[in-house]
Amino acid sequence: MSSEKSRYYEVCKGFNGLDKVLLRDPRGSSAEVYLYGGHVTSWKNDHGEELLFLSSKATFKPPKAIRGGIPICFPQFSCHGNLDRHGFARNRLWAIDDHPPPFPTNTSNKAFVDLILKPSEEEMKIWPHSEVRVEGLETLDYLDNLQKKKRFTEQGDALTFESEVDKMYLSTPTKIAIIDHEKKRTYVLRKDGLPDAVVWNPWDKKAKAMADFGDNEYKHMVCVEAAAIEKPITLKPGEEWKGRLELSIVSSSYCSGQLDPRRVLQCS
Repeated sequence: MSSEKSRYYEVCKGFNGLDKVLLRDPRGSSAEVYLYGGHVTSWKNDHGEELLFLSSKATFKPPKAIRGGIPICFPQFSCHGNLDRHGFARNRLWAIDDHPPPFPTNTSNKAFVDLILKPSEEEMKIWPHSEVRVEGLETLDYLDNLQKKKRFTEQGDALTFESEVDKMYLSTPTKIAIIDHEKKRTYVLRKDGLPDAVVWNPWDKKAKAMADFGDNEYKHMVCVEAAAIEKPITLKPGEEWKGRLELSIVSSSYCSGQLDPRRVLQCS
């Protein structure tokens, strides 16, 4: 650490031996950031007045989150997601980024530190990264087979996969896109006569429980099917019903829905 930097911040030990960063402004204000959770636990003005609340009973013992201050709730808030409450960032150990990207404003005579969260190999096994997303089902109602077919409304911008998914979407559009970021290609599903759609991935535990499914194959697949679920199709004598599904592969770089088909698989 250079003498110039040490004028503005220092790394030292906090409660229970946890590393923390002390930031000092030349005018007298200061801040305190624990590397555990990237958690801001103190912010004082140039008169030394504390501006943040920190519980007197806050527990500085991992994996318990620190009570008070400014936590990082990521990638979800509360229980609105598939992970533990408020996500994983607030109870993981962060590190100081020695080579941060350029700061957008002039940083001379300012106290600052860049923190970065680098998951270990073990953590990557716990939080598999989703390389696939499904678009076209946003804001739609669905029946969740994992919750006894209870009806919900999709909230995300797109459907991604971080845990088991078994949903039946109702009144879906005629086009659904399955984007594979890893292989830089998009499957486009077009359909007629089939108003609904099913999305399924068994994830790790159910995959291991299925005799005819590889333990790790859930990482390489997603099931998206056109269907008629909410209103079953019934025919009277002499009536006719037609259903059509077209699946095409396009470049993921297409713009504004202008598709450039490379290969088409069609089934009527």
